[in-house]
Amino acid sequence: MANLSGSMGIYMRLGITAQGRMKVKQLTPQGKRNHTSVKEFILLGFPGALYLQISLFVLFLFMYIMTVTANMAIIALVMISQRLRTPMYFFICNLSFLEIWYTTACVPKTLANLMSQSQTISFTSCILQMYFVFSFGCTEYFFLAVMAYDRYLAICHPLHYSSIMNNTLSIQLALGCWVCGFLAICLPAYLIARLSFCGPNIINHFFCDIAPWIVLSCTDTYVVELVAFITSFIVILGSCAITLVSYVYIISTILNIPSVKGRKRAFSTCSSHLTIVIIWYGSTIFLHVKPSIQNSLELTKIVTVLNTIVTPLLNPFIYALRNTEVKEAVKHVFRGK
Repeated sequence: MANLSGSMGIYMRLGITAQGRMKVKQLTPQGKRNHTSVKEFILLGFPGALYLQISLFVLFLFMYIMTVTANMAIIALVMISQRLRTPMYFFICNLSFLEIWYTTACVPKTLANLMSQSQTISFTSCILQMYFVFSFGCTEYFFLAVMAYDRYLAICHPLHYSSIMNNTLSIQLALGCWVCGFLAICLPAYLIARLSFCGPNIINHFFCDIAPWIVLSCTDTYVVELVAFITSFIVILGSCAITLVSYVYIISTILNIPSVKGRKRAFSTCSSHLTIVIIWYGSTIFLHVKPSIQNSLELTKIVTVLNTIVTPLLNPFIYALRNTEVKEAVKHVFRGK
């Protein structure tokens, strides 16, 4: 989803407008547009020497296997440990499940392209990949906001936490995150599916990102760009506002705790989530701050690797290494008690 937030910025930096693209469309002698439909696209990925392709393949494969394994371990730990049967870990479990599919939506195809002479992807496959990558991204924004709200209730209203954040509300919030995340991308995906592609078919990315893809269209993409911008604005700023307000109250409450031990204990319950929030929103902000026009798309690839490959790998380790309850649960499981 962070890729969606950077899509509109790329257009502004490259000076690409709907009117400008209309001027370069090919016309037939009769003055009509030539709509020779493009059925396949080429994902440029990471062009370079063979050793670079092999190195990236090994690195991405290792990280993908570790991501799936680590997140599955978190899910299994939450399911078998009684002490982790709380709303916070229910959301963590959902987030781990999400991370597995988020990285799976683009990494396997990237691995195949790194080791293949043909880097093509069909129009239908491109639509589906784009839809799932951005849907999972939107869902992650919503989950981070919900988890911030959960920490707000736990720290600012500890006496009422159990009655407010009960099992029913937890399930409703989680279901709302999944439904809203997948609904958010329906309209942009539908509009992109209606575009015509009749010229260049090389997408300068390792997956079907919106910005470098729709710029290839030979029809007006103003509506797609507007809808994508509005969607990213609502999803990103909406979830960011909830997260930010929650942490303002959390930090204020922690600072008012008289004892140092009490402050440290309260902060430890949200430090893992705060770390992930900083990484996730940090990459989103970075997509808007690029040092040069020429390198904007290349930097977008690098940041996208951070979002789709690195972050899903780091999350379970952040929760395992920075969370005392997870450490104790792991020790409890291995001791067989």
